[in-house]
Amino acid sequence: MSFATDDFTCLDEVDLFADLSPAEMEGLEQMVPERRFGPGELVFSQSEPVSALFVLKSGRVRVFRVAEDGKTLTLAILEPGAVFGEMLLVGQRMYENYAEAIEDSVICQLTVEDVERHLIADPRIALRIAKLLGDQVARLEERLTDLALRPLAARAAKTLLTLAESAPTTALSARLGHGGTIRITHEQLAGLLGATREGTSKVLSEFAAQGYIRQARGRITVKDSQGLRSTARTTS
Repeated sequence: MSFATDDFTCLDEVDLFADLSPAEMEGLEQMVPERRFGPGELVFSQSEPVSALFVLKSGRVRVFRVAEDGKTLTLAILEPGAVFGEMLLVGQRMYENYAEAIEDSVICQLTVEDVERHLIADPRIALRIAKLLGDQVARLEERLTDLALRPLAARAAKTLLTLAESAPTTALSARLGHGGTIRITHEQLAGLLGATREGTSKVLSEFAAQGYIRQARGRITVKDSQGLRSTARTTS
């Protein structure tokens, strides 16, 4: 098993700590341990809850929920720099959710004591926590509304556009006017859409035939953002 060995520390690329001075960052980083997770390994679950805030240093993590019928709904696929976890102290509730690494990942963990001492007591960070949690709630509410009201193609188009915003874009893709390349499998995307893998694959094939995307193994490149936006606005 191999893990990324980049130089940035757990907190360097996290907006939550952007206002801290180098000395303050160094002091906090010394108190934040790292843990490593392999693909498919659970970071936390209903059966093994953890009261902590996690900072994703490298790799990717899927946060999902299991319905009574056994179906899973992916709530988010987190990229490096994301903050997640169960921490009632800051209004973060994850007790009904699971989080698993979907590739080799390095994650840093802040305890309740760390949060009380270094985060809540600092008004700069407290304000950022409030905004972070508010944004997360708004995104979740929007996703649940989409699941209830929008057809699968519209949900897929909107989700691809959202993921492409933070995906890397090559120089060639930029010259061709293409969007970013998203690292995601059909199964992972189906989980985000609350759909079957078969239905998701069918929609993606239609998008590819229309020239909206290009598919490769575990990757989707957005070629026509405007076409996806038009589809995302479809309500029936």
